Amino acid sequence: MSNEEQFSLEEQKEILFFIRRTIAAKFEEKTLPMLDDMGGKLARQGSCFVTLHAADGSLRGCIGNINAFEPLGRNIARNALNSAFSDPRFPPLDSDELDEVIIEISILTPIREVPSYEDFIVGQHGIVMSCYGRSAVFLPQVAPEQGWDRETTLRHLCMKAGLPADAWTTPAARFSVFEAIVFSEKEAEQQTECD
Repeated sequence: MSNEEQFSLEEQKEILFFIRRTIAAKFEEKTLPMLDDMGGKLARQGSCFVTLHAADGSLRGCIGNINAFEPLGRNIARNALNSAFSDPRFPPLDSDELDEVIIEISILTPIREVPSYEDFIVGQHGIVMSCYGRSAVFLPQVAPEQGWDRETTLRHLCMKAGLPADAWTTPAARFSVFEAIVFSEKEAEQQTECD
């Protein structure tokens, strides 16, 4: 990502705090907060995923979109609410849980199709696979967090899409990759403690 698309530690903290305030406002039935456009970085069209982790580190919600269709600041607010209240894998977040969850955001680069799964670099790229009318995505941090190599990641991607684990080897499989700026409350807190 270019330097102008990077976010300073203070901007990262501001975005994470905004996500927390947005979710809290929904519980309190208050008007949603506003977020500064950070010199235009959040006014440009962009896409993100907002991930919520429970206190034990397990996933509590993760919703986002690959393709940009609105200003990034608006997309952050949308996905903050969707990850808290609309992830079909989990019940809606309860107000008692909000203080316990750890918020993480992945701000994505534009997606690009690649000729082969061999172009997917574990730890650098997020990946989307489409095959036989089904598709699935993993963010860049998923494979390293799970300790997966490329082949293991691709097998899990197939299973996530509801396909046989070896579907990635078929000629019908298509791949796209993207990168992400990823930051979380946990990291921001650790960096603050070190300063």
